[in-house]
Amino acid sequence: MLDPNRKDLCAGIVGSGTMGRGIVQVLAQCGARARVFDAQPGAAQAARDAIGKALAGLVQRGRIDPAAADATLGRIEIADSLAQFADCQLVVEAIFEDLEAKRALFRQLEGVVGDDCVLASNTSSLSVTAMAAACARPGRVVGYHFFNPVPVMKIVEVVDGALTEPWVGEALAALARRFGHTPVRCKDTPGFVVNHAGRGYTPESMRVLTEGVADFATIDRILVDAAGFRLGPFGLMDLVGLDVHYGVMKSLYQQYFEEPRYRPSYLLEPRVAAGLLGRKTERGWYVYGKDGAEKLPEQPVPQHKAESVWVAPNAPALAELASKLGARVETGAKPSADVVCLVAPLGQDATTTALQLHLDPARTVAVDALFGFAKRRTLMTTPVTRPEARDAAHGLLAADGVPVSVIHDSAGFVAQRVVAHIVNIGCDIVQQRIATPEDLDRAVMLGLGYPKGPLAMGDAIGPAKLLTILEALHALYQEPRYRPSPWLRRRARLGVSLLTPET
Repeated sequence: MLDPNRKDLCAGIVGSGTMGRGIVQVLAQCGARARVFDAQPGAAQAARDAIGKALAGLVQRGRIDPAAADATLGRIEIADSLAQFADCQLVVEAIFEDLEAKRALFRQLEGVVGDDCVLASNTSSLSVTAMAAACARPGRVVGYHFFNPVPVMKIVEVVDGALTEPWVGEALAALARRFGHTPVRCKDTPGFVVNHAGRGYTPESMRVLTEGVADFATIDRILVDAAGFRLGPFGLMDLVGLDVHYGVMKSLYQQYFEEPRYRPSYLLEPRVAAGLLGRKTERGWYVYGKDGAEKLPEQPVPQHKAESVWVAPNAPALAELASKLGARVETGAKPSADVVCLVAPLGQDATTTALQLHLDPARTVAVDALFGFAKRRTLMTTPVTRPEARDAAHGLLAADGVPVSVIHDSAGFVAQRVVAHIVNIGCDIVQQRIATPEDLDRAVMLGLGYPKGPLAMGDAIGPAKLLTILEALHALYQEPRYRPSPWLRRRARLGVSLLTPET
């Protein structure tokens, strides 16, 4: 049985590409003997040399001392054949993503290693259970999904197949903690945790784009400045590669039998066909040069600003902001003639809100108040809002220098609907018991770099507000894509945290 704390632990790694090389490094750095094999002649040695350069860089930056670097490199061994894995307690495969190739490799390894040797796959998308089914001892087969670059991304998904014995996942989780990574336990489902949870951010942002609500750069700005993401969804696609991202989107949609929440956008296929793949081709959504992405201009601020506004009674923070910016704020039940009407809908579009409040849609402008007004303000018009009313509201709300984005009518603006989609998918992941609430949030923060995990994100906004947004989206579009998760619906009604597990 694998002892993750064993000082002389010997781990084999099959495949010495980018992922395999990273796995070798972290195992060797934690004191294990890392024996690497690659079918391509010279590839394993090249990987060892590359690790040596990486360790030298760590020494130069003062991250490790020279003796530790030398000791780590000394624990990396080159194997000429799989037969040299006979004494390994663990073998991790990091070959190309092909199910039959991985199944064949595991069958071959079973003829070499001992009965207690754990066989782990670094697959990011294939079924661990399907791999294990090809083995004589399927209980020792497990998923061990790292993220690139492995030494930097301190997370690994430990994926239990349908037949994986409990001790196997527990041992690999303990080993992950030994080399400084956070293990996330999950069931063998398409996308595991991180790639599954990531189906909220870019797909819904692309849905917003296809509806003509805003251009891609405006969507990126809103989600970075207002919602707090490090990188906008279109910048993220450029970083990952549009071809890679499109492949993942299609695969998960198909594996979940065309679940509407994960439906890909038709906008990606022609861009991929045209070779607009992102940073690696110097053009994707953005154009890239030596200084990075092109800087696209923001909407110019109108010179005129509203002197008087009527603000909906349910938006006191918006009324306070308008007053601070120099406008006279009307407080009557009905706006006076010709005054600009500011509303702050939650989930609804500007049109619906104007009609419900018996306002003139031609002089109604909606403002997203959910994420505050500190870094960016989002204004939304009805289809008939007069340009002079739109510009007067824009000029007023940009008067203190905070940038303003003006978008077309959309239920949930941009940030509301994208964040609600992320939270809703996260709620379904825990509802399906794919991962625990705590593991889900840890995985998303470490693997995707979100400011909070989906459930903590939902708690910060308020489960009841998120439910309101999703119900409004569902009512407008009448699509199952926006149906609220039972996990969210129940906790919103009970008034408890989305992180509350089942008793």
